[in-house]
Amino acid sequence: MATIAIDYTPAVRQQAGIGRIVRGQVQALIQEAPQHDFRLFVAGPVTSQERRDAPLPLHSTPFISERNLVRIWHRLDIPFPKVDWFTGRAELFHATDFVLPPSRARVKLLTVHDLAFLFYPDAAMPSLHHYLNTVVPRSVARADHILADSQNTAQDLQEQWQVPPERISVVQGAVDHQRFRPIRDPEALARVRRRYGVGEGPYILALSRLEPRKNFARLIQAYHRARQEGRIPHRLIIGGSKGWLYHQIFATVQELGLTEQVHFPGFIAEEDLPVLYSGADFFAYPSLYEGFGLPIVEALACGTPVLAGDNSCLPEAGGPGALYVDAEQVESIAEGLLRLAQDASLRGQLREAGLAHAAHFTWQRSARQLLQAYERALAG
Repeated sequence: MATIAIDYTPAVRQQAGIGRIVRGQVQALIQEAPQHDFRLFVAGPVTSQERRDAPLPLHSTPFISERNLVRIWHRLDIPFPKVDWFTGRAELFHATDFVLPPSRARVKLLTVHDLAFLFYPDAAMPSLHHYLNTVVPRSVARADHILADSQNTAQDLQEQWQVPPERISVVQGAVDHQRFRPIRDPEALARVRRRYGVGEGPYILALSRLEPRKNFARLIQAYHRARQEGRIPHRLIIGGSKGWLYHQIFATVQELGLTEQVHFPGFIAEEDLPVLYSGADFFAYPSLYEGFGLPIVEALACGTPVLAGDNSCLPEAGGPGALYVDAEQVESIAEGLLRLAQDASLRGQLREAGLAHAAHFTWQRSARQLLQAYERALAG
């Protein structure tokens, strides 16, 4: 048995993306490896509800905010207070979100989800971009072992920072197949359509935080071109909260006269995602770069065909369930939109292939990959 401390902060603070991955992995870890003593660390105070929602007791910092810890640990590079002060001594500490807090653990692991901040400077606000470019390489250098969400991110770590392959393990995300599955209940589908203003007709779903790297401006331009060339009846539904530099996205809709055809329902509650995926004719995800592509796997698990960029890790996530396009070319995206909108047979083929592909992405598999990485690092 090993005592393993895990930074559970993203699971508490972030509803989507990394938060969902950490929640799923930790819950599966507890079931897969009951012999280990897992301790969950959270930076900053936590509420009573957050404690009730957690699968294990939370070791928090009730008198130091997460923001102040970030300032002390990462911006000022001061190595205290150490995580062990709150969790107790652990043999292994797993930092789950790009940066490595100070710890006395014998073995320190760090998850680097992607290197978007290297390849796309506008992937984050300037202050965050500078912070990540300073702190993440430093954390990578200090960690004993690095976890990557995909083979592509592992390759990026080797090429950009010369991290030896033996210091990297790939631990992929997953979906909860009890929740993310094809939903055919007409009442549920109608209810979610009303809740998010989708309308009655067919729709194409896109989903992510509104920011330049997600490539929504090109998607809207491609959608406009596809409508001109093929007169497709679909509305384009772009779900997600506002990130940064999103004004161009809304400006593109206005410039092209698509205010009735392109709809922004805002953040989509996690419980509504399977229904919204299931109701779409297909899911569009022409991102410029990703570390894993979780929404692609979620869509496939719901039986929804996917249009995706042919870059970074997206082919790993989509497998045979996606139609791939050049995400930097509006014409290529438009051709993909037209094909999927007009070819029901193709959508059916992708649906079947996608369901089979997504079935491999379980939290149990993800937890086993993580356990193998822990054992590999502890043995070293």
